[in-house]
Amino acid sequence: MEAIWKEMLEAAKSVQNERKISNYIDAGGVAAAVLSTSGRIYTGVCIDTCSTLGICAERNAIFNMITCGEDKIAKVLCIMPDGKNGAPCGACRELMVQLMPGDYKNIQIMLDCEKGETVTLGELTPKWWIK
Repeated sequence: MEAIWKEMLEAAKSVQNERKISNYIDAGGVAAAVLSTSGRIYTGVCIDTCSTLGICAERNAIFNMITCGEDKIAKVLCIMPDGKNGAPCGACRELMVQLMPGDYKNIQIMLDCEKGETVTLGELTPKWWIK
C-alpha cells in the first residue's frame, strides 16, 4: 500500500472519536480522509441526527477541502465504526461526480486497507447520469 494511503488512514483515525453530542446527534462513527490533487489531506466525520440534517464523513471532508479553497480530489478513504474501510454512499458519489464532472472517474477509493484494495469512482459509477 502506498505511503499516502497510510497517512490518510492515520488522519481519519485521528478524528474518528465516536461520541454522542446530544440526545439527537451522534458524531464520529465513520471518519474519512480526502486527498486533494495538491497533496493536502482533509478529514471529516459523519454527523448523524434524528432527522435528515446529518452528513456523511466523506462529504464533510470534501466540504472542508472546498472551504480551504480546493476542489479537486485524488483519493478518498473512510473508516467504518468497526475499523474496516468501505465505498462512499450514493450521496457522496453524487457530490464527487458533480464536483469533478470531467475527472470523477479517476478518483481512487480505498476499499480495504488490509488488502490494499482500491477502485476508481468510475468503476463504482460506470454509467452515472453526468457524462
